[in-house]
Amino acid sequence: MLINKVLLATDGSEDAELAARAAADIAGGTDAELHLVHVWRLVPAYAAYPGVMWTDYSYLYEEEAKKLLKTESEKVKGLGVRVAGAHLVQDSPVEGILKACRDLRPDLLVMGSRGLGAFKRLALGSVSERVAHQAPCPVLLMRGGEETWPPQRVVVGDDGSEAAAAAGALAARIGGLFGAAGIVVRAFRGRPEPGEGWKGRGEELERTLY
Repeated sequence: MLINKVLLATDGSEDAELAARAAADIAGGTDAELHLVHVWRLVPAYAAYPGVMWTDYSYLYEEEAKKLLKTESEKVKGLGVRVAGAHLVQDSPVEGILKACRDLRPDLLVMGSRGLGAFKRLALGSVSERVAHQAPCPVLLMRGGEETWPPQRVVVGDDGSEAAAAAGALAARIGGLFGAAGIVVRAFRGRPEPGEGWKGRGEELERTLY
């Protein structure tokens, strides 16, 4: 599976910084374009951008969002990867990210699983979960500390479908960049017949992908 364009959704949170590392490494390893998107909307300053005092002038919120996007872009550049584009979208977090996906058509969207600022305060439910369910492209959600990246092991859930095969191919592509071990797991419904184990009902799939 080719990865020619990577989109990083960022809000400056801790998980977003981890996502930036992952996006930069994947883009660098695959020679893919790397784009950033930050979504903003008009909310009280204390809910999203502490540096902005309450005001009726919407441009102040946009300027603060521009500063955040510029800062995150510079951080990514500091990781040794060129930023092909930095995109500012005014919308709700979910709709803004999905719009960027539709417009840019990335092969992979990378984002943190938990956000801050506008991402956290405005989300009704999990932004990352909703994006993952609705995005028109594969989504890599990052969580945990620095020890979680780069990956040392990739586990692929397989059900024999085309979607699972595509997920396995993408996992192999990403894991292969870092020499990670690969495990394919298939789960079965029902219990084995007495004395037969799983014979006749399939077998556990475990193999190295790379």
